[in-house]
Amino acid sequence: MDIQHQQLVERAKERFAVQDYYGCVHILEELVASGKAFADAYHLLGLAYHLSGRAEKALEELDHALQLNPHYIEAHVHRGIVLNELGRSEEAEVAFASGRENKQADREGIPAHSAAKLANLHAELGEAYADAGALSKAVEQFRLALELGPDFHDLRYRLGRLLLDSGRSLEAREVLELVVEARPDFPDGRAALGLACYVSGDAPTAHDIWAKLQSDYPEDSRARAYLAMIQRTSVG
Repeated sequence: MDIQHQQLVERAKERFAVQDYYGCVHILEELVASGKAFADAYHLLGLAYHLSGRAEKALEELDHALQLNPHYIEAHVHRGIVLNELGRSEEAEVAFASGRENKQADREGIPAHSAAKLANLHAELGEAYADAGALSKAVEQFRLALELGPDFHDLRYRLGRLLLDSGRSLEAREVLELVVEARPDFPDGRAALGLACYVSGDAPTAHDIWAKLQSDYPEDSRARAYLAMIQRTSVG
């Protein structure tokens, strides 16, 4: 999870804790609009919508959370609660059943809910190593995190950035390709993938990625800067 994302989610949790659901929604809508939201943000946004009386919007955001992380037990359960309130009891039972099935699933022999917590702990330790300048150790911790949470694409993106910072551009490319495949609407992932391609010597692919990014997100200044860099390099 990148720092800006984490800070916004923590602020939203603070608003949620004091029952300021509208404030929580406002913060998370900003995060969602940025294209940087992951499953945890969508899940919390769904809860805030639910508790502020907007069940249909709650269902929409919980569905987004599950698209990003199909094993998100709490999202399945809360989705069932919302469906029940909407009178869609059969769909609610399917949602509850999905939650029960995911609760029984194991990662490396560890129950799914415990695996998710351990994955985040590995990620926190990885960030501590990164802050200390021990990038190889940080990479190891994020790889361990992804063994326990293979659907945590926020952690996979962070791993890709760490690999780039470590000069391991080919490995970074492999990791970031998975992020972009899973989250094509995440501009940070696409920008980073282009950078990994460029640094590893594949300027044509980098150009194509950044050109498409600029087309899809005209306001993204990174794409313009990167494309200008390629143009200057090719002219030189």
